[in-house]
Amino acid sequence: MTDELDKHVLKSGMVLLGERMEAVESVAFEFMLPAGAAVLPRDCCGAANVIADWIFRGAGDRNSRQLGDALDGLGLHRVCSVGSSHITIGAVLEAGNLPQALQLYADIIQRAGLHHEQFEPARQLAADAVWALDDDPRQKVMLKLREKFYPPPLGRSTIGDMEQLQALTAEKTRSIIEDSFNIPRTIFAVAGKYDFDALCAQMEDLFGTGRQNHAQPVTVGQKAEKYTHIHNEGAQVHIGLMTGTVGPGDRDYYNARMAISVLSGGMSARLFTEVREKRGLCYSIGARYHGLKEAAGIMCYAGTTPDKAQESLDVIVDEFNKLGDGVSAEEIQRAKVGLKSSLILQSESSGHRAAGIGGDYYMLGRVRSLDEIKQRIEETTPESVSAFLQGNRFRDFTIVTIGPKQLTVK
Repeated sequence: MTDELDKHVLKSGMVLLGERMEAVESVAFEFMLPAGAAVLPRDCCGAANVIADWIFRGAGDRNSRQLGDALDGLGLHRVCSVGSSHITIGAVLEAGNLPQALQLYADIIQRAGLHHEQFEPARQLAADAVWALDDDPRQKVMLKLREKFYPPPLGRSTIGDMEQLQALTAEKTRSIIEDSFNIPRTIFAVAGKYDFDALCAQMEDLFGTGRQNHAQPVTVGQKAEKYTHIHNEGAQVHIGLMTGTVGPGDRDYYNARMAISVLSGGMSARLFTEVREKRGLCYSIGARYHGLKEAAGIMCYAGTTPDKAQESLDVIVDEFNKLGDGVSAEEIQRAKVGLKSSLILQSESSGHRAAGIGGDYYMLGRVRSLDEIKQRIEETTPESVSAFLQGNRFRDFTIVTIGPKQLTVK
């Protein structure tokens, strides 16, 4: 694990972050463009997904086919995702092809063709993803859960809204791109094998200038109701539950992560043991941390049957409540092993590290080294986790269910 971080700020204001991994022959890079679902204009839910596809349909002097061939010719494994705050695009590739890849991505970001005839296919693909949620109720319930847990627009769907997608026009989408593809506010992260001096020189040529678009402040609304039910006649019930916790910058962040691992860090964790193994209430159960810059929570999903749904929900809530009574040394030791194992796997992946350093810089204003994270995990104790839980009992839940009937929320 390395503590070395490369950092450079271009004349335009774009921040470059890098972590060298000499043992690998790959390199991964990501551009974090400030155009995520929560920061786009109202009534444009889903526009970010249209944009993420449309900009790859021709750029610079290349049409859609030529651009695709050029990217494929470099052996890129493309990365593209839409989050609350950013559209993230990038790739993992053989290190020697990085300069050519950055040239192509400079065209995609700054000189996308945005041809009118390519807009409708991009919008249709985004609409198809919304329609597909009916066949994936697990993803649907968790998207709706984030929407209800976070105050709007922070929880706005990263997939989209069908009605708003259908109303979206090419002209409106071009305007969104012009306003939100803000080079000075873009974060670039790279990890793997690279020459940082050469990288900075090339990036200065490609992105050294850029118009500063002042970001419009996000007006945060009121949180939605605590319980939402989506009716669906079927043999399954999908339960999503979320409760607030500390953010990544909080001093108790690692205590919170350890608590979540005790709750749902594997087959010996409390949720799996109590809800699935002992009682046989559900076929799938798990919880994980989910954080935005503005707020954070613990998300839990359970898949069960209608006759067991109410008891499943009651037992899950009870297990969250029991955390406040304390955790054992054995549970903390297992949680540490699990978290450090995940950390080791991430340390061997250039893609994971590029995503990690970019996300850290946006969320925290700095980048945590892998050694720092490991140390902070080691520093947690049963006493520190129990003290955190006693002062932060999980009692306020947002719940979403999909199934044939509503459940009783106490």
